[in-house]
Amino acid sequence: MTLLKPLFRFLRNLLPGNDVNTPEPETAAPPKQEAPNEKTPQPQPDQPAKRPPRPKKKRWSLENFQVEPQEGKTRFHDLKLTMGLMHAVCDLKFQYCTDIQAKLLPHTLEGKDATAKAQTGTGKSATFIITLINKFTRKSIKREKGFPRALILAPTRELVHQIEKDFKGLAKFSHLRIVSVYGGTGYQKQQNMLTEKPVDVVAATPGRLLDFISKKLINLSRVEIVVLDEADRMLDMGFIPDVRRLVYMTPHKDKRQTLFFSATLTDEVLRLADSWTKDAVRIEIDPEQAAADSIDQIVYLTTEDDKFKNVCNLLISEKLERVIIFVNRKDTAKYLSDKLSRYGQRAGVLSGDVSQDKRFRVLENFKKGNINVLVATDVAARGLHIKNISHVVNYDLPIEPEHYIHRIGRTGRAGATGTSISFADEMSSFQIPKIEEVLGHKVSCEYPTEALEAPLPKPAPKPKKKPGRQGNNRGNRQRQNKKRPYRRRRRPQGKKSPKKD
Repeated sequence: MTLLKPLFRFLRNLLPGNDVNTPEPETAAPPKQEAPNEKTPQPQPDQPAKRPPRPKKKRWSLENFQVEPQEGKTRFHDLKLTMGLMHAVCDLKFQYCTDIQAKLLPHTLEGKDATAKAQTGTGKSATFIITLINKFTRKSIKREKGFPRALILAPTRELVHQIEKDFKGLAKFSHLRIVSVYGGTGYQKQQNMLTEKPVDVVAATPGRLLDFISKKLINLSRVEIVVLDEADRMLDMGFIPDVRRLVYMTPHKDKRQTLFFSATLTDEVLRLADSWTKDAVRIEIDPEQAAADSIDQIVYLTTEDDKFKNVCNLLISEKLERVIIFVNRKDTAKYLSDKLSRYGQRAGVLSGDVSQDKRFRVLENFKKGNINVLVATDVAARGLHIKNISHVVNYDLPIEPEHYIHRIGRTGRAGATGTSISFADEMSSFQIPKIEEVLGHKVSCEYPTEALEAPLPKPAPKPKKKPGRQGNNRGNRQRQNKKRPYRRRRRPQGKKSPKKD
């Protein structure tokens, strides 16, 4: 074995290409890579190149919100509000304060209690919302779930919903959170909103709020500001016992700020205001005069039989695109809406019989212009802020004369002009003197024009109801009720009936 190894080595060296002395080719050394410059990072082949940074937006300042001073008017610049609040006011295109804002905000921003006589449409909602946002933004605290800093009580769901919408518009540049609490819909959704995150402001109707308090989802012991909106309406609707319970759950009036708003200041309302406020500033805005200045009011003397003809001709001849028609009864609202639809009007109903979800859908369609006529009871007289309502029609004169002011206040809002047309028949004409007494001046009464007295064309036929299961079920019931011949039941074979003793 030892002799074979040198032999194999000798033979291998004799073969071509196996020269032992042939040097191996030198492999080229890899080029040296220069160290990357730390100041100029090289892009990696596997990673996409980074986008250049976006240019920073210019910070908003009061220079973007120029409002020239005018004699007799108060600018929001004069109130020393926070920058975020002024930014929101600018986006909402508010320039000068309304009468109630100019008189009340200097006091409420200082933390004073206030009692104000004002109706919807005068800017009172923005008054207490600005007060809340300005105070809570300047004085931040540790937030906890279930302990709101402010409580806003209102009589109707629509008003609570409107307050929430106005608050979000003014608080868009702050971190404040509001939750609306009202009955009729959305129980689980409202409960989740109260338990998921801390809440700064709760806007509520009394009943649903007491329900959540009984479940210990809300604690009012740390409330800093209490707002009572439409106190006279809550008194009329019987909410005062519930409101009293809620107010007593908040800190003593010496340790909180209370803002009390009412359209009328009766003796009973003033007693409530005095018991819940301390050294309150009292402001009275004359809404009747404001309504008389911005709203053209007309009363047509007609009959019950001709009233629908007059209203329908008014809508057709004037080609009204956004009008609210007020009635006194829920069944009248349904009848009037159905009949107007047969004459080509896109009508919707807003009354107590309509569920809350459907109310919101009807209001949204009315705001978008999908319907041009909203037939409503007094549930819509307060708390609705819908822009560009050209006419308010009183198909029925209100039983309570004060409601006349709230109804016509749906038009001519925020300095705009509007028209109110009322139809007084044989019975409701007796309400005119009472309405004039509330207004403080006479209203123009006249007979309907020829255009309103024109005969109406034949209406479209009523829509046929789709046949359902009712006919089949009725036939089945009739067949089941027919007398059948008696048949003796056969006994199985092999079984005998037991003998009686």
